[in-house]
Amino acid sequence: MTRYVLRRLLGAVLVIFVVSVVTFAIFQLGPALSNTSPVYYYIGKIPFPAGSVQLKLIEHRFGFDQPLWQQYWTWLRGILFGRKLDDGSTFVNCHAPCLGYSFRLNTPVTSLVKQALPVSLSLAAGAAILWLVGGVTVGVISALHPRSVFDRAGMTMALAAVSLPIFFTGPILILVFVYQLKWLPNISYVPITQDPAQWFRSMILPWIALSFLFAALYARLTRASMMETMGEDYIRTARAKGLPRRKVTLRHGLRAALTPIVTIFGIDVGTLIGTTVITETVFNLRGLGYLSVQSIHTQDLPVIMGVTIIAAIALVVANLVVDILYAFVDPRVSYG
Repeated sequence: MTRYVLRRLLGAVLVIFVVSVVTFAIFQLGPALSNTSPVYYYIGKIPFPAGSVQLKLIEHRFGFDQPLWQQYWTWLRGILFGRKLDDGSTFVNCHAPCLGYSFRLNTPVTSLVKQALPVSLSLAAGAAILWLVGGVTVGVISALHPRSVFDRAGMTMALAAVSLPIFFTGPILILVFVYQLKWLPNISYVPITQDPAQWFRSMILPWIALSFLFAALYARLTRASMMETMGEDYIRTARAKGLPRRKVTLRHGLRAALTPIVTIFGIDVGTLIGTTVITETVFNLRGLGYLSVQSIHTQDLPVIMGVTIIAAIALVVANLVVDILYAFVDPRVSYG
């Protein structure tokens, strides 16, 4: 098990390295393909004409006149050890981990990520718990009582939930629970370290809206996986030995049926970090998704690259955790 974890850790580091290379190459080659100086995507409007001495001096200060591999090494070394940045008028000492500096906002990218990341983590973690518990519970009960009233009602609700987008359910939740029933205050994110109760009240509606779609998918997947597992020979053998129904269902049936659930759960949670754009927009949350969209609108390249790297790391880490959890969920999986 230890050797397997070490191999997966090395593999995760390699994947992150490849992602960083591809990300840097794409965003650095983009300006060249559009015949635009890369300086524009770092400081905004360029006051000097193309090919002027002043513009070349700024490009030299940024290091854009260096070979691409050397630019990448400078960027990667900045993430690991920090670096000094200079746009010709502003000198910045960017401490590690230096994901870059937004000269448009006069703020290090790392600071912007630190402000937005807790919002995205809060949204993803809370919604993940809701959709996992709700979806798996409905799926298991439906599988144990196929074609029953609960099964038909649960799968009908799942189909309806899959068909309703967040930009539809989100405003309805706000209209009903905030403005009509007045059970909740206007949504304004508060850090959990500052006021846990207010943090919970501000996140409950985004959690419900985001988990509504995923819970429906997990309910249908759990039902299908559970029905297939309960028809296996070892389940019939366990029943023939006289084991209690509860023990057969939970220890033997559900544990084996959870393997595909764990797989997609890790991928879904990892993907949510930095991609919950619609949910954050509907509920006015300033997470990584909102930060990425704003950066795209303003063409703030350092921020876009920083958010991309963070989202990639989150997905790789989530997949690593999933692979390790396989040993605890399904003992039939071999790690030799």
